[in-house]
Amino acid sequence: MAPLMTSSRDNISTIAVIPAFEEAGAIGPTVRRLPREVVDHVIVVDGGSADTTAAEAEAVGALVIREGRRGYGRACARGAAAAGALGADIVLFLDGDGSDAAERAGDIVGPVRRGEADLVLAHRSAAGRARASMGLHQVFAGWAFGRLIGLMTGTPYRDMCAFRALRLETLERLGMTELTYGWNLEMQIRAAAAGLRIREVPLPYGRRRNGHSKVAGNVCGTLRASAQLLAVFVRFWRARRAHRARPT
Repeated sequence: MAPLMTSSRDNISTIAVIPAFEEAGAIGPTVRRLPREVVDHVIVVDGGSADTTAAEAEAVGALVIREGRRGYGRACARGAAAAGALGADIVLFLDGDGSDAAERAGDIVGPVRRGEADLVLAHRSAAGRARASMGLHQVFAGWAFGRLIGLMTGTPYRDMCAFRALRLETLERLGMTELTYGWNLEMQIRAAAAGLRIREVPLPYGRRRNGHSKVAGNVCGTLRASAQLLAVFVRFWRARRAHRARPT
C-alpha cells in the first residue's frame, strides 16, 4: 500500500495506530485530521466491525488490519507490530471516534521525537473538555487510577487518555501483556515503574462524532471495563509487593 503520508524531515518515522470497532462516520474524519507533517502512515485495526468502518478507513488511505479477536489491547499490540514491520520509530495511539484532538498530534509526538520524553499522553483537562464528552465516572476513573499509580510507583498521572506516543523500542521494552481495556493502564504503570520520562499534555477533548461508546456508553460496558482496570492494577500491586518482599 502506498504511504498515506510522507513527511518526516528528520528521518524519524511516526505511525498512528487506531483500534476501531464500528466507528463508521467517525474514522474517516479522524484519519484526515492527523497532520501530514507529523504522521507518516495510519494503521486502523478493525476488531470485526459490522458497519463500514474498514471501508471508510481505506477510502482515506489508512492501512486496515482486520482482527477477528476482540480486545482493545490486542488491537493495539497488533497495530504496533504492523507499525514495526513498516519501519516505525514512533507509535502514536488514538481512538477512532473523533474525540481525541488528532490535529494536535504534533503536541504528543514532538517531545518523543526531540528526545525530551519517553512517553507522552494527552491530558483531558477540565478546561479543554467539550460538554458531555466525558461522564463523571470517566473523569473520576482517570483521576483515581492516576493517584493509585502514584502511590505504587511514586509517579502519579492526571488522566488515562488513549491519545499517547512513545518510541516502538520503548514499547517493546515495556513488555505489554494486557489484551483488554487495561492496556493503557498497564502501559502507564510499567512506564512509571521503569522510571521513564513521562509528560502529560493538556489537550482539547470532544464528543464522539458518531455511534456510541462501547465502554462508557452503557452500564455493562462501564462495569466490565472498570473490573478489568481494577484487576490490572491489583495484579501489578501484588507483583510489586512480592518483589519488595524478596530477600536481597
